Parts: sequence; C-alpha cells; structure tokens
Amino acid sequence: MKKIFLVALLAVTVQFVFAQKKEKLFNGKDLSGWTVYGTEKWYVDGDGLLVSESGPDKGYGYLGTTADYGDFEVELEFKQEANGNSGVFIRSTVDGTKVSGWQVEVAPPGNDTGGIYESYGRGWLIKPDPEKDKALKFGEWNKMKIVVKGDRVTSYVNGVEMVNYADEKIGAGKGGVLLQIHDGGGIKVYWRNIVLKKL
Repeated sequence: MKKIFLVALLAVTVQFVFAQKKEKLFNGKDLSGWTVYGTEKWYVDGDGLLVSESGPDKGYGYLGTTADYGDFEVELEFKQEANGNSGVFIRSTVDGTKVSGWQVEVAPPGNDTGGIYESYGRGWLIKPDPEKDKALKFGEWNKMKIVVKGDRVTSYVNGVEMVNYADEKIGAGKGGVLLQIHDGGGIKVYWRNIVLKKL
C-alpha cells in the first residue's frame, strides 16, 4: 500500500513539475508581455481571443514577446478568416517593421503552412510536402506546435509533422517569438492558447 502511494505521489510530482515549466504567453485579457510593431491591429476580443487584423496602412505588423527564447516548444491555436497570411517567428527581432529571423508560415491552403521562411535573407528554407497541406483546416481552429532546439526546427499542424529542418544560422539566432500580419490588407487571424515550454 505504501509503495502504491509513493508511486502515485511521484506521478503527481512529475506532472506538477512538467506543468510548472509551461508558460502562458497570452493571458486572454490583454497584451501584457508583448510589444506591437507597426500600425496594424492587435487586440483581445470579447471572447478572450487574440485578434490580428490588417489596418488602414495595409502594411506588415508584428506582435512580439518582450522576452527572448532560445530552445523551446511553443503550442498555439489559430483560426484564419478571409486572407489568413500570417506566421510565427522564432528567435527573431524587429526594427520598425523590418524583421530579422525565421518564420513558420501560417497561410491559406496551398501556401505552405508549416514551412520555414527567412525574412530579408535567403527566403524559403524548406516547404512542406504539398500532400501535407490537407492537415490545415481553413476557417476552423488549427493546432500548431513548433519545437526549436539548437539548430533544428520541427513544425506540426494538427498533429502532422510539416517540416524538420536544421540550419546553422537558426542555431546562432537570438530573439523572441513573434506573430505576423502580412502586408496587402484584408487579413484577419484569431489566436488562443499560446503556451511555451523552455527546453
């Protein structure tokens, strides 16, 4: 009986420690812990969802964490409305609206969601196999997971591995996590349950 109790206690302790390592990046109330770059719209709606929306300037916009993250696993959910061209940047910095870093693509069907793009640099580093695009559910909630460890980045959409890519420049990168509004206007994307675990 004592042995069973100790095993159960150990299991609860492990679960507690694991849960403690996870950090909520978005609190569902406001933009605490984030910085807005550009003039595009970032706000929390009445349902506690983070909304990214094109503004009148129809330019690039970013919402970045105030903290930097090296090795981590981030999980989030997104829902695209209208043109959903967006993305999640890793180890990235912003000057005005010029971003330096790497984007895991969030885009409408047929536009390489889950692929990795280097802004103002080499461009596309890797795109998912076209067959994997079926994992994306446009207009519905999608789960994305990005694992960044050393020089390797692995992305998942709704449990499907999209890309697994290693790159020395990414390995040397430093910066935060950013969400993007692409330029061109007409974009609206909802976000929720943004949780990060340091590795």
